[in-house]
Amino acid sequence: MAKVISIGNQSFESIRKDNCFYIDKTSFIKEWWENKDNVTLITRPRRFGKTLNMSMLECFFSNKYKDRGDLFEGLEIWNNEKYRKLQGTYPVIFLSFAGIKQVKYNETVIKIKDELIRIYNEYDYIMKSGIYNTNEKMQYQSVCVGMSDTVAQEALKNLSNYLSRYYGKKVIILLDEYDTPMQEAYVNGYWEELVAFTRSLFNSTFKTNPYLERAIMTGITRVSKESIFSDLNNLEIVTTLSTKYETSFGFTEKEVFNALDEQGLPDEKEDVKKWYDGFIFGKQKDIYNPWSIINFLDKKEYNTYWADSSSNGLINNLVQKGSPCIKMMMETLLKEETIDVPINEQIVFSELDYSEDAVWSLMLASGYLKVVSAEPLVGNRRKARKYTLALTNLEIQFMFEDMILRWFSPAKHETNEFIRALISGDIESMNEYMNDVALNTFSSFDSGKHNSERKAPENFFHGFVLGLMVDQTENYIITSNRESGYGRYDIMLEPIDKTNEKYPGIVIEFKVINPRKESSLEETVAAALKQIEDKNYDAEIIKRGVKEENIHHYGFAFRGKEVLIDGR
Repeated sequence: MAKVISIGNQSFESIRKDNCFYIDKTSFIKEWWENKDNVTLITRPRRFGKTLNMSMLECFFSNKYKDRGDLFEGLEIWNNEKYRKLQGTYPVIFLSFAGIKQVKYNETVIKIKDELIRIYNEYDYIMKSGIYNTNEKMQYQSVCVGMSDTVAQEALKNLSNYLSRYYGKKVIILLDEYDTPMQEAYVNGYWEELVAFTRSLFNSTFKTNPYLERAIMTGITRVSKESIFSDLNNLEIVTTLSTKYETSFGFTEKEVFNALDEQGLPDEKEDVKKWYDGFIFGKQKDIYNPWSIINFLDKKEYNTYWADSSSNGLINNLVQKGSPCIKMMMETLLKEETIDVPINEQIVFSELDYSEDAVWSLMLASGYLKVVSAEPLVGNRRKARKYTLALTNLEIQFMFEDMILRWFSPAKHETNEFIRALISGDIESMNEYMNDVALNTFSSFDSGKHNSERKAPENFFHGFVLGLMVDQTENYIITSNRESGYGRYDIMLEPIDKTNEKYPGIVIEFKVINPRKESSLEETVAAALKQIEDKNYDAEIIKRGVKEENIHHYGFAFRGKEVLIDGR
């Protein structure tokens, strides 16, 4: 008989007690324990069973669950007599940063302190014993509302001391979703402040803690060691590219197919594979997204369950506000093709504003991309390796297609009007539309705020206009920053039907006014049009069969949010 699917249940105890659907991941306990790593950081995409596995570890090791071997009966770990004796024998501190998503630094620190207070309240019974002196009791009570940052940063080490003396054993610390506050800090502009607080907390808890037996941290990203882990030389880092714990998070194909059989869905295997397969951890291929699988088993219909379980806000912003190159590479991925990029597993959030490599690294770590192949690793080099990447599966493809459509759906009609004006040569309507959009919309994109010297301001406008053309792929081959004639054009629209004069060839050049060379937008737009002619950008589409007289040139000139378009 098929077991009940418990959606969203991340409590190992609850799932086992109620005999709900569960795929056995208890081999992770043995693998982790026998690796003997002091502090382990494991990164996996969201909703890949990290919290459930941490709950499983707590139920197995914590002395709160002494004599609860019934939770593990019938599972792989319980076949080993050595581990039966280990169950329920350690003091365990289990805390989570998953719910810490505040927009301000002070609010974030308060939430972290609230989590520490919760843990202290859970163990306050130990203070009733006679093994602690007056100062220690006062120190314990200092972990309270309004505590200082220093008290908070030392709290877990001090609690480890108290628990190890009370139980006569060093403690195991489990920290789930360690990087959630860090991502919020990046998005909301208080990254450096939180890094300083977190570095001291982690150093005290995981580096200078003599009462620590072992620890595990989980998260989505591997934040750079130079930021919050600079003092931790005892940290074993396991990313999606590592070979440790390859099958411990996510479902293998065998596990998924067995579940489909159990739930009476044997004929769905091929389609389930297309929709939800594609994740690769280490060398283990065909890893499935657990959240989508359990939702499919429950509802028995295909949907973007994993993609819809979060706002995907950070990825959305990075792609939407990214350079034209990022947009063109996304277009390549959406065509079910691959891209070749260098990947550095250490996510440096401060680089996301200007480093395209950092964006792809984050997307890989977050599960939106999969590794198709990688260049060989030569020696013990520290630089990024080049990887061939693709969208992970059909669900992710649908997510990005919907995301891109949402960018432009509020102004769908106006966008269509702009494209019609572009194709027909209606310069007046194009200017009216672009100036209206620039005035009312561009300020929210903050187009100049994060540009480095390498990213000229016109990159933003280039990317925006390129996005407006998303609906024209049936009529045009759209290319960007390609060589033609004696230079590189900005955007070119090559009509697919070269004989239909309704669809002319189009070449676009963008320029931001340079006060040292031009005194007006009229001069800037004239310079853009002259560049198209002088560099002979038409050469490429003429060679492909477009008649010279059926090619439109457009120059876009910008000064702040002021736009001037002209053509010939």
